[in-house]
Amino acid sequence: MLRASLPSAAFVSFVSFSAPLLAQAQTAELVGVRAQGMAGAFTAVADDSTATWWNPAGLAGGAFINGILEYTHPPGSDDTVKGLSVAFPALGISYYRLPLNQMRAVTSTGTTATATTAASRQDQGVLSVYGATIGQSVGNHLVLGSTVKLMHADDTGRGLDLGAMATFGRTRLGVAVRNVNQPELGSGDAALKLRRQARAGVALSTGTRGVIGTATVAADLDLTTRETASGDERRVAVGAEAWVPTRSLGVRGGISVSTIGERRTTLSAGASVMVRTGTYVEASLFGGHDDVRRGWGVAFRLTF
Repeated sequence: MLRASLPSAAFVSFVSFSAPLLAQAQTAELVGVRAQGMAGAFTAVADDSTATWWNPAGLAGGAFINGILEYTHPPGSDDTVKGLSVAFPALGISYYRLPLNQMRAVTSTGTTATATTAASRQDQGVLSVYGATIGQSVGNHLVLGSTVKLMHADDTGRGLDLGAMATFGRTRLGVAVRNVNQPELGSGDAALKLRRQARAGVALSTGTRGVIGTATVAADLDLTTRETASGDERRVAVGAEAWVPTRSLGVRGGISVSTIGERRTTLSAGASVMVRTGTYVEASLFGGHDDVRRGWGVAFRLTF
C-alpha cells in the first residue's frame, strides 16, 4: 500500500559581499539514524519516516504508520540536528532543524566567500524545513513520490523534492532529487539559493535465514557534486543491515568514500533495540579518521 513521504533535505550556505551565495548541501547523513548507521547507503532502503529526507517514494514499502523523533550531533561540531517525521498510509509530514555552519560558502560566480562573511552567516543560526509528501503507485513495481517544502532561515522559500522507487522481488532501485526548483531564500547579497542534488541507490534483501532475520545490503552514489565545508564531494556509500527474526534487534554498518577531491572516508555503525512491541530506540556512530570527534545520533521510533 502506498505511503507518503515527508520532507527532505535542505542544503545551505552563506552570503558574499558582492553576490548571492549558492547554498551547498550538508552531508545527507545528518538526517536519519538508520541511514547514518549504513553510511548513507539508504536511497533504495528508505522505508521509515525519514524517507521524506532520503527518497519521497520510499515510505510505500514501510510500516502502515510510523513516526521518528531524532537528534544528531555532527562530527567535530557543537551544533545539533533535530527532526520529527510522521508517515501515514498516503501522507507524510516532517520538520527538520539544520545548522547553517556545516557548509562551505560559494558565491554565484563560483568563488569561495571570505571567512568573515561565512562566519556572519553562520551566526544567523538554522534552516527550518517543513514538508508534506504524497506518492503514487505506477503499475506493480514503481512508486513516485514528491515533497513540498516550506523553508525558513532569514527569509522563507518553497522547495520541491522528487523520488522514485522500483521493486523487483527482493531488489529495490531508488533515485531522489532534492531542491528540484533550486529555490532561493531572500534576495540580493543575502540570498540563499538551494542547489539541486541527485542521488541513486540499489538494495538487495534476503528472506529469513536461521538466527538472522531479514538482511539488506545497499549502495548509494551521488549524481551531483556537493561543495561541503570540507571541500567538494561526490560520495559512494556501501552499507548493510540485519535484523533477528523477531525484529527485536537490528544492527548495521557501512563505509562512505568521496570519489573526487581529497579522499575522505567515513565509517559508521548503528543498532536498533525494541523496548516494547513497535517501539524502538536507535543509535548511530559515524565519522572519518581525520575527525577530532565522532558524530552520533539517537532516535525514538514508533511503528504500527
